[in-house]
Amino acid sequence: MTTTIGARIKSLREQRKLSQEDLAEQFGFKDRQTLSTIETGDRKVAADELLRAAKIFGVSIDYFTDPFLLAGEGQFSWRQTGVDGNRLRGYEESAGRLIAAFRTLAHQTGHKPPLMRPALSLSRQSSFDNASAAGERFADEFGVGDVPARRLADVMAEKLGILVLMVDPIEGVSGAACRLPELDVVLINRNEITGRRHFDLAHELFHILTWEKMPPEYIEEVMPKKRSRVEQLADNFASAVLMPGDVLNRFGDWGSLTEEKLTDRLNEVADELLVTSQALRWRLVGMGRLSREQSDAISDASLRNNGRTKPGKPELPPLFSKPFVQIVATALDEGQTSMRRIASILGLAIDDFADLFVSHGVEAPYEL
Repeated sequence: MTTTIGARIKSLREQRKLSQEDLAEQFGFKDRQTLSTIETGDRKVAADELLRAAKIFGVSIDYFTDPFLLAGEGQFSWRQTGVDGNRLRGYEESAGRLIAAFRTLAHQTGHKPPLMRPALSLSRQSSFDNASAAGERFADEFGVGDVPARRLADVMAEKLGILVLMVDPIEGVSGAACRLPELDVVLINRNEITGRRHFDLAHELFHILTWEKMPPEYIEEVMPKKRSRVEQLADNFASAVLMPGDVLNRFGDWGSLTEEKLTDRLNEVADELLVTSQALRWRLVGMGRLSREQSDAISDASLRNNGRTKPGKPELPPLFSKPFVQIVATALDEGQTSMRRIASILGLAIDDFADLFVSHGVEAPYEL
């Protein structure tokens, strides 16, 4: 709690653009060093100092002490299109509550975060071929299988300790990556079409694995006029993870196919690999398995929705994820939280919980 309070005081100070000297003076400290030790968690905050902090910043005491709140402890990178800043910040607070709930309940139920964080040996100076090669190696070394998109979320959770959450966000948000001192999180809009959803997942994985060397932008446009180098590297990595060469080998040669047969093959293979036809097309071009001339001869319209006239309603993955729901179930069973409180944080009616547990194959706690 000491560390949490200090981090939240620091976050508010930085939001208000106050120096440590300015805030230390408002607290009545003799020097900024006292405030510095509070912000780093090396010194406890006395009760009267906590009251003073709430008064200075105009917030409630709960802001500093509520464990089901993420305030100043997480860095987000949002993948979105045309979302108003205030709406995004409002949704970020809601998403932060989900993440904080997992972090708190996981700790209370004895679940330990990963001891070490994996990272890719890539930098901004890396080539796109380097990023693709890293994606190929990831697919191979972590055993994502013949249809990588189907296994990727489980691999991220089981082998890397990344919390993956399938959510129903505000309109315009495709997903996000979030980094906490002790936890990495990826949020994905489960309402996106299947291929887009999987690409977003692999794209955000890149940001998690390169956060130290290439911190992503706070807001990333899904369809920008010009992509930054980091985002292009992320796209190359994601394409290779979802469509590694060994997997594509089983579909034979593409060089002899023309027009309608090529379009049909792209749509069929994309469906099988759970990606978009456009993503498959550009992956094959990048690998030299499809020529520019072949690619230019294909109309974008023929690949839209993987060749379907009307996009089918996507088959939604269950809300949140199995590791998340397991922690919630254990916490409820052990009495670490109440059904009413967790229902409020998750934005669900209490009657919806039985279906949530069933959807993930998790045994319901005694309360249900």
